[in-house]
Amino acid sequence: MSTTNTAIVTGAARGIGAAVARRLAADGFAVAVIDLDEAAGKPVVDQIEAAGGRAIAIGADVADEAAVDAAVERVTADLGAPTVLVNNAGVLRDNLIFKMTADDWDTVMNVHLRGSFLMTRAVQKHMTKAGFGRIVNLSSTSALGNRGQANYAAAKAGLQGFTKTLAFELGKFGVTANAIAPGFIETEMTAATAARVGVAFEDFKAGAAAEIPVARTGVPDDIAHAVSFFVSEGAGFVSGQVLYVAGGPKA
Repeated sequence: MSTTNTAIVTGAARGIGAAVARRLAADGFAVAVIDLDEAAGKPVVDQIEAAGGRAIAIGADVADEAAVDAAVERVTADLGAPTVLVNNAGVLRDNLIFKMTADDWDTVMNVHLRGSFLMTRAVQKHMTKAGFGRIVNLSSTSALGNRGQANYAAAKAGLQGFTKTLAFELGKFGVTANAIAPGFIETEMTAATAARVGVAFEDFKAGAAAEIPVARTGVPDDIAHAVSFFVSEGAGFVSGQVLYVAGGPKA
């Protein structure tokens, strides 16, 4: 591993982000658990510390420039200069295009795209200085298009272009950038989607599994495993890639 082994995971209080934070801690990283509400991240920190790892919870709105810069400064002071960044923070504001408000659009763009940009800009200086860095952006199979998700699909597709550009710009400094595009993952977010469309979550999962080649839905640890690979020292020749973790071929 690099000389510094501090990782930042955004949206890490629950779901995929929490699983990623726990996995990176198990891999030997000190982990900054960033979420909108600092208190919400404390249980994840407690789990990591109980397993013998190091972690801190930080409350920050990733779409707020000053909050992002302050959060990264705190991580550097408390855990060490970060050389791994997982941009996972995300929100849903689903609606058909004729019902979608400008606020629905802006909220999703701000969290996914502006947030990933601000976090990456703040952290990359530590990576380039160390001569080692790993950036993983969470995209989605929705990047291929999904009914009722014009905002989310556009943001997740945008993250793929962002990732590939980072790979070009930062590669010569020993920094890789890759994206993971999850399929159906069992989280509070997908449970909320099921509730919104009026379907019991178990039925929702069963319906999804029937369309997935491996005949099951995904769990957060499936994504955490992929992140673990991308941030490893041995993955230094893998950059600018989009990995669909969806139980079958997607793109």
